[in-house]
Amino acid sequence: MSTTRFLTGITTTGTPHLGNFVGSIRPSVAASLRPGVQSFYFLADYHALIKCEDPVRIQRSTLEIAASWLAAGLDPEHVAFYRQSDIPEIPELNWLLSCVTGKGVLNRAHAYKASQDKNEAAGRETDDGVTAGLFMYPVLMAADILLFKAHKVPVGRDQVQHIEMARDIAASFNHLYGEHFVPPEAAIDEHVATLPGLDGRKMSKSYDNTIPLFSPREQLRRLIGGIQTDSRAPGEPKEAEGSALFQIYQAFSTAAEAEALRRQYAEGIAWGDAKQVLFERVDSVIGPMRERYESLIADPGRIEDTLLAGAERARALAQPFIQELRGAVGLRSLRGGAAAAPRPAASAKPAALPSFKQYREADGKFYFKLVAAEGRLLLQSTGFDVPRDAGQAIARLQREPGALAALAGHLAPVEGVGMQDVQAALDALARAAEG
Repeated sequence: MSTTRFLTGITTTGTPHLGNFVGSIRPSVAASLRPGVQSFYFLADYHALIKCEDPVRIQRSTLEIAASWLAAGLDPEHVAFYRQSDIPEIPELNWLLSCVTGKGVLNRAHAYKASQDKNEAAGRETDDGVTAGLFMYPVLMAADILLFKAHKVPVGRDQVQHIEMARDIAASFNHLYGEHFVPPEAAIDEHVATLPGLDGRKMSKSYDNTIPLFSPREQLRRLIGGIQTDSRAPGEPKEAEGSALFQIYQAFSTAAEAEALRRQYAEGIAWGDAKQVLFERVDSVIGPMRERYESLIADPGRIEDTLLAGAERARALAQPFIQELRGAVGLRSLRGGAAAAPRPAASAKPAALPSFKQYREADGKFYFKLVAAEGRLLLQSTGFDVPRDAGQAIARLQREPGALAALAGHLAPVEGVGMQDVQAALDALARAAEG
């Protein structure tokens, strides 16, 4: 049976809450137990430095997140569970990849563009407050993924662009130095549960409406008691749909239990009673894990040893691979004498060609891009409502001589790329198609 490598990073800037457990921790722990899967889970503390300047918060968050995953059943003997900053090969690869990544690629990163848009709306300089860390974030994320040759990276739709960028960066490196990296794929679970918070909006630390995963029992009771409800009185029928209490209950109960509560809603259960039912159900799931969590939090050295052991396991893969990459780019020992001059590429294999890539973005629309053989972006489309229209536009560009001008309204300009460059790439594809 072939093995598929999955890799998941968790940024160390907050305290895990019920939404994190339902949406990420619980399904990830279950997935790590599937046969034919090799899992990598890491605490992304380098990434945390981009978002948080409080060293105490980062250290505490690292402890809380590690304890939460272990308490929830992650087996550090079965997976690679490590801290990003314990793998020195990651920042080294980050630099190697930075040297093959075009600035134009990074200019289009969603997080960077969002910061620019926010500044422009506020009348500030476009790059006000934008650090090099924020700008280079996609390259560091690519290093996290590519170092371990991950096949699948579970992400939300807002992170798909980063996986596409990692693929493009890998292609650029592979084109220059030979086939070293595995192109990763985004693994999007359309059924990932999201929980409402105390105010009915999505549970998020950004909204300050979370229920910490391992709140003490009485604090959990108080927080659940504070979930917003409507004014319908006891005995008055209530709608389960749209009820934050019911949605959270569903995430922790069986289908039969949820259906039973739905009937109680229709029969007019009092909100206070519904909150008590929810509290008991959540606590029955979290309670046993809470005991393990508190034991781990009380013994930070045990968590430290676990993370260092995971880093050792991860570095057993990373160290030989980074040496391979160092040799590929010419960072080699001089003891063996000067290396022979490289053979002309023409004697090896036909030149690589540009390629079209079609994909769907978080806005639900379909896009395509034309990428040069070395990974440089040449052409970017605007959004299409259906994939067929995007596909037909690609076909026209490949077959019709005047399609580039005819489709100008569906094409977005790419900084530093002239239409002559695009046309040259299209001509190369046409010649290849003709044989």
